[in-house]
Amino acid sequence: MTAPTTPSGPALPSRPTAQPGPGTPTGRRERKKAATRQKIADTAMRLFLERGYDTVGIRDVAAEADVAVTTLFTHFPSKEALVFERDDHFEQRLTQAVTGRGPHEPLIPALRHEIHAMVRHCTADGAAAIYRMIDETRALREYEESMRLRHAESLATAIAADPELPRTTTACRAIARFVLDAYALAREASDPQAAVDEIFRMIEAAWEIA
Repeated sequence: MTAPTTPSGPALPSRPTAQPGPGTPTGRRERKKAATRQKIADTAMRLFLERGYDTVGIRDVAAEADVAVTTLFTHFPSKEALVFERDDHFEQRLTQAVTGRGPHEPLIPALRHEIHAMVRHCTADGAAAIYRMIDETRALREYEESMRLRHAESLATAIAADPELPRTTTACRAIARFVLDAYALAREASDPQAAVDEIFRMIEAAWEIA
């Protein structure tokens, strides 16, 4: 069975080996921990899609992945987190779209480029069943909403800390919320990439007058 795309992160279907970058495990111990974490997440997603999210318990996932329940909780704080296992990497990519810009590179095009990539990921083949599961599960919808708010705060902090972007804290928070909303709205549109461009035209206009 082909591994499904995981929500809220840039991994692609079939989970190809990631290229080295910030946060990539380099030591043997770190690589082993990362492999265990990925095994748990892959196992959980397979069980959720095969049996239904609500019918699968934490103990079921741990047993299938051949790990102790305590080991599972070492890597994931909750059952919902198993579905959004690329959460931290998603947040990191958003903030790096700000901090990794070249000198005098405009902010909004950099963020638009990143959201385009993330929307392509979440609308790729294999993702539909996962997002249908999220939409049909109240706990997952609530978890995703809280995750988006947290990511928006991290993005706002990164924008506010950039000396080349002299805006008020309120303006930074508002734009960050708009960016995260663009991701959420575009993935539901009939033409997701066109939706990203449409929404970002409004975001850019708002940023210019902020």
